Amino acid sequence: MIQRIQTIYLLLASIVSGGLIFVFNLWNTIKEKIFVVNLFSKEEITYKVIPFMFIMSAILSIVTVFLYQNRKLQFVIGRIIILINLFLLGLLIYLSLNLSGETAVSEKGIGMFLPIIVILLIVLANKAIKKDEDLVKSVDRLR
Repeated sequence: MIQRIQTIYLLLASIVSGGLIFVFNLWNTIKEKIFVVNLFSKEEITYKVIPFMFIMSAILSIVTVFLYQNRKLQFVIGRIIILINLFLLGLLIYLSLNLSGETAVSEKGIGMFLPIIVILLIVLANKAIKKDEDLVKSVDRLR
């Protein structure tokens, strides 16, 4: 069952959440472009939580791929990943609106919208997992 469409969705979600965060910037200020790696050097804990949540989302997506024998657990972990990314999106929006020392308008980067892409991919994966679970239940009823 590892060759199902939800495997592709989950792997894409892990690539977006774990790989593209190092490619795309979160926001631009006048002085620099802020990437996820730059947030480790900040002294506030809210900035240090962001990279941790991106990596946690990527790891959970990869772990979920290998739980194909337990579809209910896959579905639950998918919902947990969605909650992590919703919290991450809210935190990113909050921090981008409250940039300290910013007199000019800062620009949001593509990295701000990566949690939205991950959420969409996980919703598609959960939909496919639910479809598989319904198919197995219908076959068990026929026996």
